[in-house]
Amino acid sequence: MSINNIQHIKQSNDLNEILGELKQRIEQKINLKQYSENNTPILLGNNKVTRICLLAGLSTEHKRTMEEIEQIHLSPSRISEMLFTLHNLSAFFFALINLRYRHLPIDWQNNSLKSKVVNAEILRGNELLMKDSVLDDWLMNAPNIGYGKYSGTIPMLELNIGSYEDDILAAINLNRKDISNTQILIAGATGSGKSNLIAVLLNEIRVLSIESAYPVNFLLFDYKGEFSDISNNAWLAYFEVDRGAIFDPIKQPLPFTPFKDFTGKTQNEINLYSTELAIALCAIDRASISANMNNKLSEAIIGAYKRSLNKPITFDLILQEYTFLQLERDKFKDDSVKSVLKQLIRANLFIAEDKVDLIKSSFIVKMDAFPKDGPIAKAIVYFIVSKLNTIYENLPKQLVDEECAELRHFTIIDEAHYMLGFDNKPLRDLIAVGRNKGLSIILATQNMDSYKSEYFDFYANAQYPLIMKQQSMNDGVIKDLFGVSGAEFQEIKSAISGLQKGELIIKNPTAISLGMGKKFKKIKINHLI
Repeated sequence: MSINNIQHIKQSNDLNEILGELKQRIEQKINLKQYSENNTPILLGNNKVTRICLLAGLSTEHKRTMEEIEQIHLSPSRISEMLFTLHNLSAFFFALINLRYRHLPIDWQNNSLKSKVVNAEILRGNELLMKDSVLDDWLMNAPNIGYGKYSGTIPMLELNIGSYEDDILAAINLNRKDISNTQILIAGATGSGKSNLIAVLLNEIRVLSIESAYPVNFLLFDYKGEFSDISNNAWLAYFEVDRGAIFDPIKQPLPFTPFKDFTGKTQNEINLYSTELAIALCAIDRASISANMNNKLSEAIIGAYKRSLNKPITFDLILQEYTFLQLERDKFKDDSVKSVLKQLIRANLFIAEDKVDLIKSSFIVKMDAFPKDGPIAKAIVYFIVSKLNTIYENLPKQLVDEECAELRHFTIIDEAHYMLGFDNKPLRDLIAVGRNKGLSIILATQNMDSYKSEYFDFYANAQYPLIMKQQSMNDGVIKDLFGVSGAEFQEIKSAISGLQKGELIIKNPTAISLGMGKKFKKIKINHLI
């Protein structure tokens, strides 16, 4: 039986790392040595390099053997189907694979064997292109085939995150037209596998979209420093970024201003913003502050905007205006407000103008140098989320085609419980504003309780609550989340207690809507990092 589809193909072990040197060589050949400030070098996606290798491998007439196929060791990670479908190349790949393997008794229904065949060709192509002068010949003679139909459509984000207990593929869909929202909540104790789950989700989102006309970018707050750690550099390839995507506020300020630009706006808009910002600055440090100090801080923010002619302000300018408003005897004393402002000034977190677009590219913010519950870490997340909201407001609505809705961007906050304990208006706004703009969020925290507070019920708005091993469980949260009581409640509670590292339970919407069957499903997550 001949091969007739290329789906659910798994990667061989360390495939991205093996192709890394070739990727670097190609980039060196197609990029200039120097670029102006407003231009950046071209970075090839892993899919593109893998496709080049697959084509190169299949172009050789070398006689294939079962021995070389069986030597391939597969990882749980899959190769994106877009690798084959982009430019309408599927039929071409089918024909070439059939041609090269026509003499071997291969069972093409055996997905593991089929995956090994594809990876054998990719590795063969990599070996060929790494030889002297071969890469130059390929680049000089490659025809411009243009873009196929697939590249202009909105990609279906059907994320393969693992398998159900009966070994059936477990996938969650983020952008089908009937999906009400795309928010993902992760709750899992330390050691439950949250970081790996975030990596799996992010890898799937990027792989499925990166080569389409609608790539989904992301901004990840890396509280533990795992994703930005140089020793984990290989992880970045899974997300189609390199170390240029990492912001480290300890080494240099973040390349944008956190403050709004009110040029051409009304004074009332500045007044409202000043009140919100004053409340936030106090909440960030849990400062004990009088109503008079709060009002004075709000007036200082208004004054700072007057001095800047409604351009973005700075923490220095706010401090100067606040000090100006104080009584003469208090100008040289530090109160709670001045203490917070001085901490932010010393940290030198932001520059005074925007140098990057947080939506059009992907970034990882290194956070592990700051106390997780401290004012600096909170300020970084608060002001970046606020900045994202400002960008979101000016974007057109997401596009929708016959099957899918466009997704533009994900904000990922690990250790999110540190940002949920106060009235975090930017975070609430991000969820509300982003819903019809193609913007969404992944929140990860240690305990289910964190998502339901006096300020916001995140469970009520999340499409996918993903529940991992818990240190403690709130019965009320389980009952509200799954709509259960009695024996059903005990069954779900027992299922959560029995979860192992790398396992989660998810709501079963079919059973919930029918009122019968288990209202949850258990998933074993793919191991990626």
